[in-house]
Amino acid sequence: HVGILYTDYFPRPGKQAGAWCGGFRSQERRGETMITPLVTNVGNFSKPAGDTPALLSPDEVRTLFHEFGHALNALLQNQTYRTLSVPVDFVELPSQIMENWAFEPEVLRLYARHYATGEVLPTALAEKITRSDKFNQGFMTVEYLAASILDMDWHTLSKTEPVDANSFEKQSIQKMRLIPEIVSRYRSPYFAHIWSSGYSAGYYSYIWAAVLDADAFEAFKEHGLFDRATAKAFEEYVLAKGATDEAMKQYVKFRGKKPAIEPLLKRRGLM
Repeated sequence: HVGILYTDYFPRPGKQAGAWCGGFRSQERRGETMITPLVTNVGNFSKPAGDTPALLSPDEVRTLFHEFGHALNALLQNQTYRTLSVPVDFVELPSQIMENWAFEPEVLRLYARHYATGEVLPTALAEKITRSDKFNQGFMTVEYLAASILDMDWHTLSKTEPVDANSFEKQSIQKMRLIPEIVSRYRSPYFAHIWSSGYSAGYYSYIWAAVLDADAFEAFKEHGLFDRATAKAFEEYVLAKGATDEAMKQYVKFRGKKPAIEPLLKRRGLM
């Protein structure tokens, strides 16, 4: 017994929007007793309609895999103190790596079937979904990096006088020399991540997590998507360890080397 996973996948009146992983109890040890976690996955996926079951969009499938990655991380932790925390980029590694499995042909054949006929998703359509992942990646990568730099600009101010947000943002964008078609992903007044969500001066961590998950997934592609030895190493050195050791040391124990940026660039079609 490793824990219990509760799921709440459909919208209802008064329910918060979005998707997230939470819990009622974290894993810890009290003396010789192992306290197992109670974990939640919450979403707002397309609901069943009449006799038609819930049919998820590709984005909803990716979100389901993402949040289940967080859930696996919480369920498989094996540490003594529940208050230990890991670096933000390492937090997103277990969730982001799970997204890679969602649309791999070998995995699609296991779950992507027509709800009425049972027909497996056609190969041509699966390849089209894979190719679409590379669309506009240059734009999306730059707009994300622009938001990350804007975050750092705000949090490296050395003076405490009031600042006009529009003027400050304009100066930050001009410094980056972006083309007119690309701006920051978020405007400053509603950039909630960097003001109230724990990502102050840390929004860049998502791209660091992307480097980690792309490189880590290469290990599975090298040895097999369902290779038990690779999965066991990922569980032992990434999912279970939590903050019991320095994050990069744990990653190197799993991968045998430090992460490289090339797998991420290839995945996004940027090299």
